[in-house]
Amino acid sequence: IQFCVKTFYVEQKPWKTVYVNYFVKHFIIGVTVLVVAVPEGLPLAVTLSLAYSVKKMMKDNNLVRHLDACETMGNATAICSDKTGTLTTNRMTVVQSYICKKHCKVLPKYGDIPKKVADLIVQGISVNSANTSQILPGANPTDLPIQVGNKTECALLGFVQNLGKRYEDVREQIPEDRYTTVYTFNSVRKSMSTVIPLPNGGYRLYTKGASEIILKKCSFIFGENGTLAPFSKDQQESMIKNVIEPMACDGLRTISIAYKDFVPGEPAPNEVHCQGEPDWTDEDAIVSGLTSICVVGIEDPVRPEVPDAIRKCQTEELLSIATKCGILKPGDDFLILEGKEFNRRIRDSNGEVQQHLIDRVWPKLRVLARSSPTDKYILVKGIIDSKATSNREVVAVTGDGTNDGPALKKADVGFAMGIAGTDVAKEASDIILTDDNFSSIVKAVMWGRNVYDSITKFLQFQLTVNVVAIIVAFVGACVVQDSPLKAVQMLWVNLIMDTLASLALATEMPTPELLLRKPYGRTKALISSTMAKNIIGQAVYQITVVFTLLFVGDKLFNITSGIGQEIGAPPTQHFTIIFNTFVVMTLFNEINARKIHGQRNVFKGIFTNPIFYCIWICSMLAQVVIIQFGGLAFSTTPLSPEQWAGVWYLVLEPWFGNKS
Repeated sequence: IQFCVKTFYVEQKPWKTVYVNYFVKHFIIGVTVLVVAVPEGLPLAVTLSLAYSVKKMMKDNNLVRHLDACETMGNATAICSDKTGTLTTNRMTVVQSYICKKHCKVLPKYGDIPKKVADLIVQGISVNSANTSQILPGANPTDLPIQVGNKTECALLGFVQNLGKRYEDVREQIPEDRYTTVYTFNSVRKSMSTVIPLPNGGYRLYTKGASEIILKKCSFIFGENGTLAPFSKDQQESMIKNVIEPMACDGLRTISIAYKDFVPGEPAPNEVHCQGEPDWTDEDAIVSGLTSICVVGIEDPVRPEVPDAIRKCQTEELLSIATKCGILKPGDDFLILEGKEFNRRIRDSNGEVQQHLIDRVWPKLRVLARSSPTDKYILVKGIIDSKATSNREVVAVTGDGTNDGPALKKADVGFAMGIAGTDVAKEASDIILTDDNFSSIVKAVMWGRNVYDSITKFLQFQLTVNVVAIIVAFVGACVVQDSPLKAVQMLWVNLIMDTLASLALATEMPTPELLLRKPYGRTKALISSTMAKNIIGQAVYQITVVFTLLFVGDKLFNITSGIGQEIGAPPTQHFTIIFNTFVVMTLFNEINARKIHGQRNVFKGIFTNPIFYCIWICSMLAQVVIIQFGGLAFSTTPLSPEQWAGVWYLVLEPWFGNKS
């Protein structure tokens, strides 16, 4: 418009064919400004950052099934974790025992126990467990043994091995087809019993189960040195108080082992006389008057990496594990609920779940014990839909079992265990932990926050270039009838700030410092106040330098002005210096863009990302080649060493002064 008004109205010149070149030139400038103005590199930066992070997360044992999950994880505000197999190893282990009235917190050896009692323990555990329960050697000599089958039975079999005996030998001597009767475990009897024939006639019953139930069925117990002693009701209560409860307070599941002999001859005090087979259908009579052999305390050890991982994130057995993990600390005013109590608190008189009731519970809830899949789902949904906080919570759920499936599916990010996890859990998850390691979740949080930061770093860098390039091109075109930055030059700048910068800034590695700040939250602006100050400050600085060079640069460098050049005129050193200074400022601002939280040392960690410094060095070398040898293709002319020194002075003096 300005060209038309000046040429045809003010100067009243007639139309010439050569004016078509001017319209083409102005059109190219307009298209170039449009290309630079649109941040088309942002989707590329997002995709590159996510793809790069997913690849790196695989090395950190996080198999990402849904790409957006890794970024979402960076803003997680609550992590709901299943206990068994997730926080713990799911390798039940005997850690305490009570044998012959001796409470051992260090597991005894076979020779430390009276022989008769030790033999009863070995045989009683070996035969009174399913043959499917086994302990197999690991794939490598350094690997832990593999527990196959029922974990509680595997713990007891491990106890036999710790005594120095082989349960396999006992099973070979008394194969399963010789068992007379088996009372399988169920939730009512809470015990399992097996009857085997004795070599001299008669039968022996072995029983194992919940201590408080088995002890009440015992009439005898082995005392010191393996002597048989009566076991009265008062002694039972005393044992529960002084042995069972302390074990429970240590977070142990207590299992009692007992036996009873049916003999055809004269019975001992703890034996029962029988002629022929007893009535095995009368279970209550058969499983009574037992002799207590021992009580053991079993725990599912906390994974060694979990306490530190939870520290970074931040029933009796559940209470103990929560304390060991660091979820609970002494003096904390937090809730520990069982599933029944949880449902009582969150449902109204009609039995309907109410969100306002959930909001009263979940902020202080730290342990939900004996919970059903429905309870887990309701809790996760309740946290997500909560009105108790100003921002919508971002919930991650970890689990390994089929019963964790609904909660994993509902969560913003679901983590499934890759080794011990079921197919249902894996299918419902967004990320699979290939090493079943809880600390890998912490790495996922770090990578998620790193993705967010990588995107904002690129955004800070690109918006600065956008603002400067648009203003310089538009104002320059309006004021001097020509853009100081030519079309090809602008496209080179666009290549730097889009493709190369997105690759450089989207491949930064995460640092532990990312965990020291709170999650951004769902409603936080993508451009923070610090970023806005960086963008505006850097843009003002660059625009000031470019316009200074545009209007007085020819005098500063004592060169011919490039303003008012005719179409087809050769490139000038004046506009070459403007282009060179702008690109060098942009490249140094790329280093500034690495820090978005107000850090002063922008060089910190710069050599941890070889992709970044390789791209930066190559871009700078390419700029030198373009200036010195670009010629008409890039509208440049070679600069002298003094002119290069002047460009670097303009760039580095304020830059280092600002960062000192």
